[in-house]
Amino acid sequence: DAGGVLNIGSCVSNAHIHGAAIKVAGIFAGRPLRGNYEEISDYILSRVGACGVAWGAMSQKAASIATGFNRLGVPAVVGPHGAKYRRAFMGRPDIKEDWTLIDATDGSKVYVEPGPQDLLVACETVEEAMPMMAKLCIRPSDTDRGRSIKLTHYIDLSQKYLNAYPPDWHLFVRTASDLPIATRNALLKKLEDEQGWKIDWKTKKIVEGPIRAYNPSFNPTNLERLIRRKK
Repeated sequence: DAGGVLNIGSCVSNAHIHGAAIKVAGIFAGRPLRGNYEEISDYILSRVGACGVAWGAMSQKAASIATGFNRLGVPAVVGPHGAKYRRAFMGRPDIKEDWTLIDATDGSKVYVEPGPQDLLVACETVEEAMPMMAKLCIRPSDTDRGRSIKLTHYIDLSQKYLNAYPPDWHLFVRTASDLPIATRNALLKKLEDEQGWKIDWKTKKIVEGPIRAYNPSFNPTNLERLIRRKK
């Protein structure tokens, strides 16, 4: 009701945010919590669309809080002062091997879009940070409706604060239903003209171009022990 931003108190109250992410895995997915940090963080990294922000003067305590979120599988955006610690966890979308996940349903390996691309990244300005936060909420297990909402935020915030389309928005499109409803036709046209994708305009479906097709039963994980049945 208040716009999705909640002040929970002083910095030591960050444990409540960690707990909220852990409860998603514990309550909604029924994952056991005791002695199971690895599986919980793997679940959050692949499924929970959360992103932390540590802006302003970067104390050692603030830096450790951001790192604590990273350990749990939650990306964090820090301000320009965060660069003084000379540490960042940034991904390389051009390295295909870095973006291969296991489908726990059958053990197959799936090349996925870079989401989240970074775990700890510094932004120089608030205008740069706003679309970055939206981008880091994208997850491989997003439904098409969820991905559509996230892409809407990513593109709209980039246009509002940077006056441009994000240079990598097409990487996160798996199917036409991933695209924002209001601008779907225009975005399909951009994909065809700028990225060389093949579009069936009669059915308004993407024929060729995405990194992978949308699979609603995709069960992503990085842990081989969670494979239910190998092929």
